[in-house]
Amino acid sequence: MKSHIGPAIRLLLLSTVVLGLIYPLVMTGLAQLIFPSQADGSLIVRHGRVIGSRWIGQQFTSARFFQGRPSATTPPYNGSGSAATNYGPTNPALIKEVRTNLAAVLKANPGVTASQVPPSLVESSDSGQDPDISPAGAMLQVPRVAKANHLPGAAVRHLVETHIRGRFLGIFGNRYVNVLELNLAVQALAHGHGG
Repeated sequence: MKSHIGPAIRLLLLSTVVLGLIYPLVMTGLAQLIFPSQADGSLIVRHGRVIGSRWIGQQFTSARFFQGRPSATTPPYNGSGSAATNYGPTNPALIKEVRTNLAAVLKANPGVTASQVPPSLVESSDSGQDPDISPAGAMLQVPRVAKANHLPGAAVRHLVETHIRGRFLGIFGNRYVNVLELNLAVQALAHGHGG
C-alpha cells in the first residue's frame, strides 16, 4: 500500500503542473498569437475606449437604436452571469414574459402588428446575453430608428442589409445581425447627416 502512495502523489503533482499550469498557458499563448482579437473577447473599441464585445449583447432603450433580444439576466445583459428562464412552452410564466415583451415591441414600433414581430424580439435567449437578432427583427425596427435619427428609411434599411451575416460554413445556424455593430453604423450615418 505504501509503495503506491509515493507514485500517486508524484503523478498528481505532475498532472497538476502539466494540465493545470503548462497546458493553459500554452493554449492562451497560442490563442493570443493566432487569434488575438477573439482571445481578448472580440472587443469593439472606439476612440481608444472599449464600448462592448461582439459576443455579449447590450441593452439599448433609446428609440434611436435597434434593440436586441430580451435578456433573462439581472441586470439585463449581465456579462458576469449567464442565465436563461428555462421555461417550457406551456409554462404560464413564459407566456406572460412573451406577452409583456410583445407589448413593449408594439409600443416602441407604432404601426407594427403582433403577427409581424419575429420570435427573436420577444423570446429571451438561452444565455441571456445574445448580441444578435434576426434580419426580420432588425427590419421591423427600421421605421422607428430612421424617424428617431432623422434619416431616410431606405438608408437605414440598407445598413441592416449590409450587416446581415450568413450561416457558419453556409449551413450551420441562422442569418443574423449584430445589434451593437448595427447601432454603431446608425450612429455614424446619423452624424454624417447632421442628426
